[in-house]
This record gives sequence, C-alpha cells and structure tokens, in this order.
Amino acid sequence: MMKKVFYPIHLFIIAGVLVFSGCAASGQDNNQNGTSANNGQEQTKQEQNNGKQPSKEMQEKFAAPPTDFNDQASTNLKIESTKNVTRINEEQTTRAATLVSQTIWPATHKENQPGTVILVPEGQWQISMASADLIHHPNNGPVLFTKKDAVPQETLDEIKRLRPVGNEAGTQIMVMGDVSENVLKQLEEYKVQHIEGSDPAKFAADIDRVYAEVAGEVPESVIIVSPEEKAKLFSLPAVNWIAHMPEPVLFVNKDDIPEATLAALEVRKKKPNMYILGPESVISKKVEDQLGEIGTVTRIAGEDPVSNAISFAQFKDEDTGFGWGMNEPGHGLSFVSTKTPELAIAAAPFSHLGKHAPLIWLENGKLHEDIYKFLATIRPTFTNNPQDGPFNHAFMTGTFDQISFKTQGIIDEKLEITNASGGGHGGH
Repeated sequence: MMKKVFYPIHLFIIAGVLVFSGCAASGQDNNQNGTSANNGQEQTKQEQNNGKQPSKEMQEKFAAPPTDFNDQASTNLKIESTKNVTRINEEQTTRAATLVSQTIWPATHKENQPGTVILVPEGQWQISMASADLIHHPNNGPVLFTKKDAVPQETLDEIKRLRPVGNEAGTQIMVMGDVSENVLKQLEEYKVQHIEGSDPAKFAADIDRVYAEVAGEVPESVIIVSPEEKAKLFSLPAVNWIAHMPEPVLFVNKDDIPEATLAALEVRKKKPNMYILGPESVISKKVEDQLGEIGTVTRIAGEDPVSNAISFAQFKDEDTGFGWGMNEPGHGLSFVSTKTPELAIAAAPFSHLGKHAPLIWLENGKLHEDIYKFLATIRPTFTNNPQDGPFNHAFMTGTFDQISFKTQGIIDEKLEITNASGGGHGGH
C-alpha cells in the first residue's frame, strides 16, 4: 500500500487565504446582523481571531523582499539577538552545542536540569543525526560533541554544569558511536551507556531499538533519509523532528535498502508509515516502490534543500499526526546556513523545548525566494490588540560571517506581528 504526497508552497498560501476570507466574511455577517454593545467583548475576540490569518493582499506584501537598506545597521553592533531572533553566534559545533544547551537547560534547579546528555561524535553527521532521536522523552537532554579519543574540556565543563539527573534507568550520559577507552574513562563518574557503531544504517536501527527499550514502545512511523553526502542537506531537516517526537530516522541508499533498515521496519507489528524526506535525485523511485511493499509511503520533497526543508515544515499527515504542519501564524523556526550544515545537529534541541522549531536552511546564509513566501503565510496579524499574539520566533545558529546581521534583520521583521489592515503598529 503506497501513497505519495507533495504540498507545494502556493497551495498553503491559497488555503490560508480561503480560511481568512471565510472568517472575515463571518465577521462581516455578524456586524450586519447588528451585534449589540453588550457582546463587545465577544466581538473583539472574534475580530482578533480573524486578524491572525494574513489576507491575500497582505501575504503578497509580506513576501516582498525589502529594497531600502541602511548600510550602517551593523556598525558598532553590540548585540547578537534581536526581538524575534535568538542567535547562537558560533561556527564550531562543540561550542555551538554548549551554547544551545545553556539556552535550553539553565539547570538552575531540578525541573530544568536535563535527564541524559547525548554525546555524539564530531564529523559524523549520520551517526549524530540518528542519535537525536534520544533527545526527547524519556531522556530530555542536549546533544554535546566529543572527539574519538578525548572529550573536549568545554563539553566536560558543560556536563558538570548541567549535572544530568538521569533517565528512568539512571543513565546520565549516552555515548554514541565508536570512541576510545579514554573517552569512557573521562566520564567514569557518571552512569554511562555506550552505543557503538559506525555504519549509518545499522547504527540508526540500533538507536531505534534503544529508544523502544527505554520508552517502552516502538513508533509505527519512521522517517526515511539517505546517508550519502550528496543527500546531506536533504536529510538533515529530519534531525529537528526526531528531537521533537519519537519517530526515528532509518537510512536507505539512493538505489537500495540496507538489511539493517529492513530488519528495523519488520519490527513494526503493523505496516509502518514511512516518510521519505528528499526528491528522487537522492532516494530513487525504485526504493520508494520497494518500501511501498512493506507499508505506507509518503514522499516529502522539494527540488532543492531550501524548498525541501520548507515542504517538511509545512507537511502534516492528519491521519497519523506526523509532521509540523506550520501553515498559520505562531511558530518557532530554526535557521542554519547551508555552508555549516553540522550546526543543525547542535541546534536540534531547539525543536525539543522552547519553541519546537523545524529547520529552515538559509542558502549560503542568505534568504531564498521560497523563504519569503513561507514566512508570509505564517506572519501574525492583529485587529485590535497585538499583545494577544500569536507570535513567531526564530533561532539562528552561526556567526555574522555565515549569516549576516542584514539577513537577521530581515527575518526579524518578517516574523513580527503586524496590523491586519497593513497599518503597522499605529496606536500600539
């Protein structure tokens, strides 16, 4: 049994317009029917709800790139974050992971200390990405990086600061992949679980098994991605979802399915729901058809990495609940440059706690036309009271050399709640 689903961006824009138009018409009918002053509070609430969906005219306006720039904006800059964008101003993955950890887990008291730290190997994105399935329940912990022969001092310092309380089995640190005995010796004061392996398909299947053992259940849905280098930018957006929800990633090559992946799929008692992430140029139709003989297959794809990530952010399977479904205002987003893809792994916990943000690529650190269109569909608007929201927020991981302050400023403005009539914030 197989199905194939693809949601182009313009369909969501049209859907948003229709929803807004219907609500606006409903509001007009109420006014024409003479809603009394005694129902003013209820009327105000309805008007605010109407204003949350941008009109077609507003979407076109929101999607337009700015043209009049201030070339002095980044001169003598003292800040890193802006009102709608939290920046992790770092290019090295180990340091970035520490900063993300400190942002999400202040660790000031038990309720915001992590359970288990997920220690992943630098330079092995496939192993690190598959490991992200262990970030959420029941571990609730950050991804931190280690080298094969030694744990960096910065990582050790962060583990000490966090004082992980352990998961239900008491495990404080899960060490991923092949590391030396010295790494384990450095961590001997903690309760450690070591999951060895270097083959991506087998390792991902092992993570799937470990998660099922710890959580006590086997997720019926899985994300199918490619471990091949040419597929890297198409595959990595999966890291945010598996850090957010229990579905794991399982690896297939472009033209064949590894035995370890087949075995992991066979563990599902029911026919699994499989979501291929990426176009046929990275996972072939042949593999899609082979997977279709096992269960239900849905391909989520874009022609390039940016549109592919946006398609995933917008996608929602209403039957299974799988997918972000970000097609209306009030969301978090995580921006990373395609020049520094490994930073997406360091930033993956932003999809676990806080704003639950999917990954959106910035092509070489810059805004893509499809991003402008996407942001226009989720930009919040208000009718009366902007303080009632909803609000968008972005996390941005990378230095100003990788993602400019100009780009940050544009995103900050495009996320801002604004008047549904296009009148700005006058009177507020």
